[in-house]
Amino acid sequence: MVPKVSSLSLLFLSLLLLFSLSSAKTPPKPRAFLLPVTKDASTKQFITTIYQRTPLVPAKLSIDLGQQFLWVDCDKGYVSSSYKPVPCGSIPCKRSFSGACTESCVGSPSPGCNNNTCGQTIYNPFIRTSTTGELAEEVVSLQSTDGSNPRKYFSTNGVVFGCGSTFLLEKLAKGVKGILGLGNGYVGFPTQLANAFRVPRKFAICLTSSTTSRGVIFFGDSPYVFLPGMDVSKRLVYTPLLNNPVSTSGSYFVGEPSVEYFIGVTSIKINGNVVPINTTLLDITKDGKGGTKISTVDPYTKLETSIYKALTKAFVKSLAKVPRVKPVAPFKVCYNRTSLGSTRVGPGVPPIELVLGNKNATTSWNIWGSNSMVAVNDDVLCLGFVDGGVEFEPTTSIVIGAHQIENNFLQFDIANKRLGYTSSLLFSQTTCGNFNFTSKA
Repeated sequence: MVPKVSSLSLLFLSLLLLFSLSSAKTPPKPRAFLLPVTKDASTKQFITTIYQRTPLVPAKLSIDLGQQFLWVDCDKGYVSSSYKPVPCGSIPCKRSFSGACTESCVGSPSPGCNNNTCGQTIYNPFIRTSTTGELAEEVVSLQSTDGSNPRKYFSTNGVVFGCGSTFLLEKLAKGVKGILGLGNGYVGFPTQLANAFRVPRKFAICLTSSTTSRGVIFFGDSPYVFLPGMDVSKRLVYTPLLNNPVSTSGSYFVGEPSVEYFIGVTSIKINGNVVPINTTLLDITKDGKGGTKISTVDPYTKLETSIYKALTKAFVKSLAKVPRVKPVAPFKVCYNRTSLGSTRVGPGVPPIELVLGNKNATTSWNIWGSNSMVAVNDDVLCLGFVDGGVEFEPTTSIVIGAHQIENNFLQFDIANKRLGYTSSLLFSQTTCGNFNFTSKA
């Protein structure tokens, strides 16, 4: 005898089956995305590639941690059916702090030339040159990740970027077509991705010191797993990210706040001994001067002149028994490689300790030999810090350069206004070149 089934039960079973089928077809929501990063051998710039436009085209970009937004060259061969100029006075225009409006563009409508569009300063930090370009929105596709491997690609439209000019590509690495701006702002690439994909408003960078292996940038949530199976998110130490009320960019609109990442260095130690410096230089003033920021554009850490002199004097004193050799520009303190020896974390030199935080809570970011010393040739190692006052009057007292953050893992938690850092991953027997880019998708 066949049992009777009520109409209510049939409805319930049908709904359950429909829910199961729809759930099976819905791909899991990504929690993070990634970009591979390479170090260009000739320029020392850090390079990545994103996929943009319709149809998608790879765009090779230099990375600028402190630039407001993404920009690409639109002068040559920019073709896309999804290109959309940002109108004057629109919300994206206002959020970019733009005060410019192109009412009438000379020439036929094309990417970079449209009427009544928002204008913005497009800046190349490597030549310190800018021009006015058109803001636009476009499709961008990024690869998701589970934190251990790359996964599927996902696309989103409406990503704001700047249309630059070909002449602004000067001194960018070969094949590079623009700048990936990772700045802390509404139109910064990390915030736009967080809003588009509903992932946490944070990103992490891990720059390799090698020109033959790939580092990585993560957007969104952890874990961050490097071979041989180490989740570096569990090793992060946190310090606040500070606001600078005035932009320190080479080009900006009046009243525009800084989108760069500042941290609170309160003192510097070498071998545990405090370096005697004017600590008022470490504070950010109301007009935006002083303080400490992190840069992927400056290859080496730049110090205000008095800080530079004090640090180099203390460093030389700590190695008083080690003979120096003739300096190699732009460095002033150099040694023979064999006289320093080697350790797990690079040349055998005293650590340079950046003390972070305030009187109530402090942490230390130790810069070990692999990050403090630079191999200028096969025989000579030099202290990889430069005098920021030689080239120009510095606005920021300490600019932590790219060499000092190689193989250090840095998480910029924008939502919670904090920086997570690890110091050298060499202590943990891994490097930034050890992320497994083999896809399991």
